[in-house]
This record gives sequence, C-alpha cells and structure tokens, in this order.
Amino acid sequence: MIDLAHPKSWPFEEARKLVERYQNAPPEKGYVLFETGYGPSGLPHIGTFGEVARTSMVRHAFTTLSDIPTKLFCISDDMDGMRKVPENLPNQEMLNHYLHKPLTKVPDPFGTHESYGHHMNARLCAFLDRFGFDYEFKSATDLYAGGVYDATLLRALAAYDKIMKVMLPTLGSERQATYSPFLPISPSTGRVLYVPMKQIDAQAGTITFDDEDGTEITSPVTGGRVKMQWKPDMGMRWAALSVDYEMYGKDHLASANLYSAICRILGNTPPEQFNYELFLDDKGEKISKSKGNGLTIDEWLSYGTPESLSLYMFQSPRKAKRLHFDVIPKNVDEYLTWLTKYPEQTAPEQQDNPAWHIHSGTPPAADISGLSFNLLLNLACACNPEDPAILWGFISRYAPHASPEGNPLLDQLVGYAVRYYHDFVKPAKHYRIANAAEQAALNELKSAIIAAPADADTEALQTEVFTVGKNHGYANLRDWFKTLYEILLGQEQGPRMGSFISLYGRAETCALIDQVLAGQQPMSAA
Repeated sequence: MIDLAHPKSWPFEEARKLVERYQNAPPEKGYVLFETGYGPSGLPHIGTFGEVARTSMVRHAFTTLSDIPTKLFCISDDMDGMRKVPENLPNQEMLNHYLHKPLTKVPDPFGTHESYGHHMNARLCAFLDRFGFDYEFKSATDLYAGGVYDATLLRALAAYDKIMKVMLPTLGSERQATYSPFLPISPSTGRVLYVPMKQIDAQAGTITFDDEDGTEITSPVTGGRVKMQWKPDMGMRWAALSVDYEMYGKDHLASANLYSAICRILGNTPPEQFNYELFLDDKGEKISKSKGNGLTIDEWLSYGTPESLSLYMFQSPRKAKRLHFDVIPKNVDEYLTWLTKYPEQTAPEQQDNPAWHIHSGTPPAADISGLSFNLLLNLACACNPEDPAILWGFISRYAPHASPEGNPLLDQLVGYAVRYYHDFVKPAKHYRIANAAEQAALNELKSAIIAAPADADTEALQTEVFTVGKNHGYANLRDWFKTLYEILLGQEQGPRMGSFISLYGRAETCALIDQVLAGQQPMSAA
C-alpha cells in the first residue's frame, strides 16, 4: 500500500470513497466487493466492456490506496424470463414455445450449451477473458437455486409491506393492483409469473398465489422457487452479497434510490455508486440497441486498439460522448501520446495518466518509432496501399531499426491504418485543383524540399513549409496547411507536414507536387 493523496483522476476519487468507508475496519466478509450486472438476453456489447473496464479501474486505484483484498463479481441475470425472442437468433419457432421461462430453462438455439442462458453466459465469459479482466462470474440462477440469496429473501418476505411502500408510489394504478416484488416460478409451466400475492407468511417463509391454470399454490421463497422484480432484485443483491461498489448508466439514476432503500430495509448498507452518461451516435442521438445506431466492439477493434477503446471509456465518463467510427483515430493517437509521456512523468503524475489505469499500473513501453496513427493514415492517403507491407516500406526507410517483428504495436497500427483508410478515408477523398497562386506556392515548396540539406530532420522540413506559406501571403498558416491537405491529400485535415515529408520521402513528396503542377490528380486518388 502507498499513500497517494495527489492523484485526481476519477478512479482515485471513487476509490477514496471506499477508503473512507472502511477507514476504521475492513468489511466483515474480508474483502471489498465490486460488482457489475449483465442481462444475458443479448450478446455482450460495448457498454458491457465499458462498465467492467471502468469498474476495474476503480478497483485497481483502491488496491493502490488500501491493503484490503478486493473481488469483482460479474453477475448474469439469467433467471429473468424471456419476454420476447431476439430477431437475430436461429430456431425462432422453437424459442417461441419458451417465452417467459427463465433464460437458463430455454433451450440453446445454437445447440452448443445446456440452455440459452448458459450459451450467453459462456459468451460473456469469453468476452471478458478476451480483454484479460480479473473477475468472478456469478449466475443469478445459481445464486437463487443454490441458497445464496435464501436468508435475504426471507428478510424481504418479512419486510414485504415496507418494500411495497417503497415500490407502489413509482407504479401506475393498474400495475399497483397486481404488483408483487416476488415473481414465483410456476410449478406447472416453469414460467416466471407476474401475479399478485394472495397471502404472505413470513413465519413459514412462503407466498400464496394463483398458478396459470387458476390453481392456488403456496410456495417457499427460497431454493430458486421465486425471483424478485428487477428493481427489488438489485437492492436484494446488494444486501445479500454486501456489495461495496457498483456503477450504472444514467438510465438507472431514477431507480437508484429504490435500490438503496430496499438494501437498507434488508439490513445492509448500499454500495458506493457511480453513474455514467450514455453514448450518442454520429447525429448526437442516444444509442439504442433496437435502432442499431451504435458502434459494436468488434467494429471498434477492426480499426483501433483495445487500449484506445479503454481510453475512450476512461475519458469523461459523466459526459455524453459520440460513439462513432470517426472518434477511433483520435482515441488511438491520444492513447499513444499518454503512453509516450508515461516514462518521463513523476510517480504522482503517472497515477493520473490514463495509461496507468488502462494497464493496471504497468504500461508497456511505446514501440512506435515516433509515429502517430494520424501520420500513418495520411501516409496511406498518399500511397493508396493495398497491403500493410507498402506502408512498412516507407517506415523502414524513415526508421531503419523498426520492423513488424520488433515493433508489434506499430505493426498493429499499420494494419488498422490501411483498413481505416480504405473503408472511411478513401471513399470521401476529394482533390481540389490548385489555382495559379497555389501553384506558385507549391513550386516554391518543391524547390525548398530539394534544396534542404540531406540530413534535414522533420523540424527543419516543417520550418521550410512554414517559410513558404509566409512568403506567399498566408497570414494564418492554418489556411496554408489546409491548402496542402486539400490539394495533395484530398482532405480538409492532415498531418504535420514536416513529419509527413520525412516519412513519405522527399522525392515522393516532390513527385506528388509535380502531378498537381501538371494538372493531374495525385496517383493516390486512383
């Protein structure tokens, strides 16, 4: 344990809440419990990643500040009834026969696991393992049926009226008439029943209700014979497991007080809580799984590193952010910038560096030879590569000691750059024809590049570009660079030109200018 009062990044701010919570004594269970929940009716998605990644960051910050052991439970709500059949599943007709049955009692439409719930749980674990998260998987079915929740369910039965007093004001009059926090599992059909209770017997630990066929049933609330409605279930889970920390999306914010109230009714202290903003699409609208207007995790990982996605999740979690393809390059480069800064920082500064949180305190060395993802993208714009080997041909000349084998991160970036260029940049390229004044400026730039000393580095070449722009009346040099990007690269934004010329090659850059001066579009437009 080290005492770090300095780090101000949000995971440390969250971790300090837990340090204060247990400043006098550790929890009775012997560890601090972090928890995330997962609805297995659909596949794990980018929001699932974000919640586990952010929670893991807070957990690691806490372990830096405290010696108390920690655990992370990832809990699957696989006892929920299947209310509708997702459209993207096979065997739709078969699945329709199992509506309202717990997901772990629905046959697996893929035919690979014991049930649909087991299949989705396996997908969740594979998903989390893919990113190396340290967690313990928990199935709600096992927690209910295995008796882990039994004692808390009996307390909930004894506090039935108090729980109803919390819940009923939040419901419409029609639902109030039939609402119960307990959802019995029909002994005849196996379905999850949304029925009113006819009798509550706290002393016997039973509830009485009418089954689907009208038969009056008296059933224990223990042993997996009932589950709780999702809002009471959250408070019951917190109480039963003594959860210390949980985060959730802004859509849960209105219900958070209910979860906490029920947890207190059941005799436990609610966890420290953190709510994060939801994602927006490219039009600034809320992302919806039903609309399909979001970005999937596989789509992100087709064009950017997992670490860039972790950075996206780290940055401003309480701010609504666009989640679209065009945010990927920015996050890739910001991650590389933080990673490069890390070795030069003091220890307190390092703990506020996102790379520290992304890599649980041990960021790897940056092996990118001073190149950025944006520069690689612009190199792709100039040479229109069909294969990463083409980019490596330029990189090897620019950085002779770099290689795909020796610089695996850089090699990954090259692959991402080629893919991103072909899918997003190339289709939108539009080359502007240079006017007479711009042609004169380009001619002088070509001459300056040729006349520069053979050992001129990127800074020297950047100075030459600046000088030419000033010589041709560009009061705002941003306009000069925009001119170069539009004419030479077919886009409005681009790289630092000195770095680009060094990487692409002085002769190649002059050839690019020659094509423009000859009235031709650069060959990269082909």
